[in-house]
Amino acid sequence: MEGGSSSQPPAKPESVRTGKRLRSMLPNIEPFVPRTDHHPRELRSWAKRTGFVSNFSGETNTSASVRFDSSGFDVERGLDRRGGGSTSPKIEIDPILGRTKQNQGSEIEPVPGNSNKSENGVGLGSGLGALRGENQRRRVVDESSLRDKEDEGRVGLNGNRHVNGNGNDAKANSVVDGTEGRDGGSDAGLGSEPKKDEVNVEVGPENNGYHPSGEEPSPDPGWLDNGLEMRCGLRDKPGLASVIYYSLQHYLSLAGSLIFIPLIIVPTMGGTDKDTATVISTMLLVSGITTLLNSYLGTRLPLVQGSSFVYLAPALVIMNSREYRNLSGHKFRHIMRELQGAIIISAIFQTILGFSGLMSLLLRLINPIVVAPTIAMVGLAFFSYGFPQASQCVEISIPLLVLVLIFTLYLRGISVFGHQVFRVYTVPLSLMIIWAYAFFLTAGGAYNYKGCSPDIPSSNILIDSCRKHANTMRSCRTDVSNAMRTADWVRIPYPLQWGIPIFQVRTSLIMIFVSLVASVDSVGTYHSTSLLVSSWPPTPGIVSRGIAMEGFCSILAGLWGSGTGSTTLTENAHTIRVTRVANRRVVEVGAILLMFFSLIGKVGAILASIPQALAASILCFIWALIVAFGFLNLQHGQKGSFRNMTIVGVSLFLGLSIPAYFQQYQPLSNLMVPSYLIPSSAASDGPVHSGSPGFDFAINGLLSMNMVVTLLVALILDNTVPGSKQERGVYRWSRPEDLMNDPSSLEDYSLPRKVTRVFCRSRCLGP
Repeated sequence: MEGGSSSQPPAKPESVRTGKRLRSMLPNIEPFVPRTDHHPRELRSWAKRTGFVSNFSGETNTSASVRFDSSGFDVERGLDRRGGGSTSPKIEIDPILGRTKQNQGSEIEPVPGNSNKSENGVGLGSGLGALRGENQRRRVVDESSLRDKEDEGRVGLNGNRHVNGNGNDAKANSVVDGTEGRDGGSDAGLGSEPKKDEVNVEVGPENNGYHPSGEEPSPDPGWLDNGLEMRCGLRDKPGLASVIYYSLQHYLSLAGSLIFIPLIIVPTMGGTDKDTATVISTMLLVSGITTLLNSYLGTRLPLVQGSSFVYLAPALVIMNSREYRNLSGHKFRHIMRELQGAIIISAIFQTILGFSGLMSLLLRLINPIVVAPTIAMVGLAFFSYGFPQASQCVEISIPLLVLVLIFTLYLRGISVFGHQVFRVYTVPLSLMIIWAYAFFLTAGGAYNYKGCSPDIPSSNILIDSCRKHANTMRSCRTDVSNAMRTADWVRIPYPLQWGIPIFQVRTSLIMIFVSLVASVDSVGTYHSTSLLVSSWPPTPGIVSRGIAMEGFCSILAGLWGSGTGSTTLTENAHTIRVTRVANRRVVEVGAILLMFFSLIGKVGAILASIPQALAASILCFIWALIVAFGFLNLQHGQKGSFRNMTIVGVSLFLGLSIPAYFQQYQPLSNLMVPSYLIPSSAASDGPVHSGSPGFDFAINGLLSMNMVVTLLVALILDNTVPGSKQERGVYRWSRPEDLMNDPSSLEDYSLPRKVTRVFCRSRCLGP
């Protein structure tokens, strides 16, 4: 008989009905019967179905609302679904004691539009679908999915749950069945068969990834559930052939970041083609040495060290100072020696920052809202150099840009013999194709002009028609460089090969601030890479150890004279995602190969022969990727937060606008500096005039660099504007005891045994 019929018996008191509902509910609880062949996970599944909560286990459910379909009584809503429109009070199970809480009173709301009401105001109409509880959503998790994803989502008494890299809670798969019950579906209809596999898991707002006491919980290995299946993981031991193949693949995907910086700085410093080849060989050697040192003594993550673009901006500022503009004799060596001195001083500061443990304190100020705009500005800072240089020869630069985008975006899913060739080898493959195209253009006479020779310097050309085509021949022809003719077959780069470094306070101050930017960049790379390859993020001590080792590696780069400092390449995390290889042995073998190729002078000569237009086109793509990698860090915080959007937007705008003000103070004669290098000449001509030339140079130079201004603005705003940890996406670093309890993760970060004795006394440098 329908619930709205006049023959409905009078409503009983609420307490009597509640007692009957409980008596009808409790006998239907399925008892636990121990078996000898049961799986350990079945105990947890039985507890979730029956509502049993143990006070001895740390992995019991905090769910206080369990739905018992067998009795037709919805405990979460306090509604009787077996017939009639009566309601019952909400029954909650205490997560600590494992028993029902005292009745807090019934939550009864009248059904709108129903004229037949009882004394308590409860509608007795026939429309169960009109009840307010029918319009609410329910999360129903199937038992089998809970078994399969047990390690992905855990709810414990201490408030720990499955947490991803940004500290937000991972949501369980759910289905919405509020409308199916109304339509007569099998889920909630009257007289339907109960589903014993369903359990309604409700997580209270108090368990938002933190302990009830306010302390942060230990990181959960579930952070790494990113769906990325590694071909060669951190703990795998591939064979020799696989290691060599993966090494070549790994370093070829990073080729753009390893070899293109000398193609910019050496010609600007007045160096020859042979000098360019020598600097490239030196960079390969230093990159191999520093990668091995980081793999054994640093964070021990599979990260490639190299000459970062972070150091390119200050190098351009220093080499475009006023005293070097009219310098002709030995200009390249003099500028290189001054760069070496500035890099060594800043590297010593960075080493002290790491080994003293100050970096562990600085980590509290470095968060994704600071890292994201800072890294993005590293790429945006070179917009005035990118396409203006590539436009010197549009017939080869534009096809290269188009081909790179086609390989990266349109052909990224195509596999050749099971390998994503176009996605992994985007830069080297597209460069070789267009380089061959440029060779045929040169051989076919496309850049032959009557009476003009590409071997004559543009300053010595007397014919006006030839002077007009000088830049075209220099940028487009593939036979302009004489590096192949002058470079030695075997040459070993050695320390102080350019002379004794020159130490000046003004350039050292600039490089010290830039080393802080490099450290912020490395912190973001450490965190993102650890989530890909390890079960735990590094501890603050391990991060400090990595920064200290980067400072030591920059000292080596300054001694050898690579022109820039050494740091963790920003593109490491992207390379791991693309190649799906995150193995220390692979990175170490690749580093040894780099060191071997650096001894062959002709290898550096071949790379130095790349036309400038092609190099500029590739750099346009790499700098754009760095911008994207920077913004990728915003995923750790709340993307829709007005606070975060404002901080990032203001940091980026001021990071572009303030340096533009300093860069408008141009040299007296623009003919002294190429147009694409005018923004880097503000250090000598800026608006700051304090009476101290060295101090003026340092301040004008720092405020003319976009990434420095962006870092300062973002660092101040993010650490002064109020915001929760979830909103800010604060980086979560492991604690030493967490790694001690997980031997496999401890092995990932632990130093070799002989080295451990040296660092055992310093708690700030190890787990």
